This record gives sequence, C-alpha cells and structure tokens, in this order.
Amino acid sequence: MNKTFSRWAAIACLGTLPLAAAAQGAVSLYGLIDVSVGQTEAPGGAADKGVDSGKLTTSYFGFKGDEDLGGGLKAAFAIESFLRADTGEAGRFNGDPFWARSAWVGLAGGWGSLNLGRNTTSLFVQTLIFNAFGDSFGFSPSIRHHFTSGTVTGDTGWSDSVKYASPKFGGLGFTLHGAAADGGGGRNAGASALYFGGPLAAGLTWQKVEKGAAVDDTTAWQLAASYDFKLAKVYGQYSQVDNDTTGNAFDILGLGATVPAGPGKVMAQWGRIDPDSGAERKTLSLGYGIDLSKRTDLYGAYMNDKLSGTGTGNSYSLGMRHRF
Repeated sequence: MNKTFSRWAAIACLGTLPLAAAAQGAVSLYGLIDVSVGQTEAPGGAADKGVDSGKLTTSYFGFKGDEDLGGGLKAAFAIESFLRADTGEAGRFNGDPFWARSAWVGLAGGWGSLNLGRNTTSLFVQTLIFNAFGDSFGFSPSIRHHFTSGTVTGDTGWSDSVKYASPKFGGLGFTLHGAAADGGGGRNAGASALYFGGPLAAGLTWQKVEKGAAVDDTTAWQLAASYDFKLAKVYGQYSQVDNDTTGNAFDILGLGATVPAGPGKVMAQWGRIDPDSGAERKTLSLGYGIDLSKRTDLYGAYMNDKLSGTGTGNSYSLGMRHRF
C-alpha cells in the first residue's frame, strides 16, 4: 500500500509541473500545412505536374512562449521551421537550416520589443502585407520578384541579427534591425515604418545587404500602400533595388486587389521587373479562396509569368491550407 501510494503521489506531483509552468508563462505549438496539386512551369522551361507543398503559403511549424518578468516586462522566444509536406522533408530546400523561419529570444515592454537571433526582415513583411497573394512564393508576383528573381539578396530572414520594434503611435510603428558580419562579408542593416489607420495602410522600408562572402551587396527600398473600399481592397508597391556588386539596378512595380465573391474572395496581382540591364519580367496571378473554417481553406490559383527573350510559363494549383 505504501509503495502504491508513493507512486501515485509522485505522478500527482509531476502532473502539477505543467500547471506551475503555465502560471509563469505559456508555450504553444502552431503552424500551417499547405498542399496542392497542379503544374509549375518557369518561362521557357518544361511543365512539371504533381503534388506540391507551400504554393500559397510555405508550410511550417513552430514553438513560441513568453514569461511575465513583472513591471510590464516580458521575456519571449520563437523557433520556427519550414517543411515540405509533399515529401516530409525539412526546410524549403536541401541545405536550408532547420530553424530557418525564425529563431530568437527577446524582451518586450511598453518601450517596444528587442529580439536577438534569426529575425524575419522588414522588407519581406512589408512585401507580403501589400499584395493580394500575401507571402506566396508560388503565386505572388511581389514575393517572387523581390526574393526569387535575382534582385534582392540576403534571404527573408537574417541570422546573427538584432531587431527592434517600436510601440504604436496612433497607428504608426517602426522597426530597426541589423545583422553582424559573422560568416564573412559585411553587415546588414534595415529600417521600416508602417501605418495602419482605418481602411488605409502604408509602409516605407529600406535595407542594405553586405553579409555573406558569396552574396551580392544590394541596397533596396520600397514604398507600399493599400486601401479597403469594402467592395474591394486594392494594393500598390514600388521598389528599387541596386546591386552594388554587379552595378545593375531594378525597378519593381506591383498592383493588386482582393474582391469578396460568394463564399470566398477573388485575388488578382500583377507585377513587373524593369532592370537597367537584362530581361524584363511581367507576371500576372489570379486566384480564388474559400474559408471552410477559421483554420481551414481551399484555393485555386493561376499564374502567367513572362520573361523577355526567354518565353512564358503557366502555373496553376488547387490546394488546401490548414492552420493549427
């Protein structure tokens, strides 16, 4: 009897540990799985049909938590990993760091927040906010033109970085971030200001990339805005990217809209890259999404991608996203 009682007493004590931890702070598991079937075709390339992961949103999972330190101060952390749900492989591609999406620890209070580690760049955040297809690497002309077309360098997240985000001042907030020169090359630096006031939103961001011995040095800035007319929400972006290594420069323009229609919404986004030297790129994407619940939606998307002197690619997908 004594041994049995001791065992159950020990189990009961262990069972109180998560509750005690929860009283001090909370840790949560979350993520998103995006899988679709369709065709991917680069301009002038062969069409590849099959099942894909992350066409509308890159699949990922993560852990985050915080602890109240008292006096209005909190400690927080986040570690997030991309994954390829069609094959079960980690990362966006072979060789991608496991926690490539985010990996930081920081402090937050009435003065704002300060994070140390691998942080998402403000240019990526602003680009995804002000276009109809969000952060879609598969179908957003804005995301593809900035981050997969040989214009902006330095990835969507910076390692060895420090990022400060201010509190909001009447809808206006700003960020400052930089990355140390660990691993060769120079340093990265960036700044942004975002305003959200009723139906109007606008942003201005700037960044300079010199980090990485094999990465081209680039300077980029972007002005973006959106306005919600209720019957439609419209988006506009203009960016300029100067490649200090090659001497080339790029003007990137994006225009888009989302329109509520039936049980879902129509998405339309057009973009153009106009380089000082090289081929012009024009991309048009159309899509429709239906929310089955707050966590699950279905989508269909089509993209026409034209590169001068190379040809045209036509891609399409029918997919499902589930958030947890």
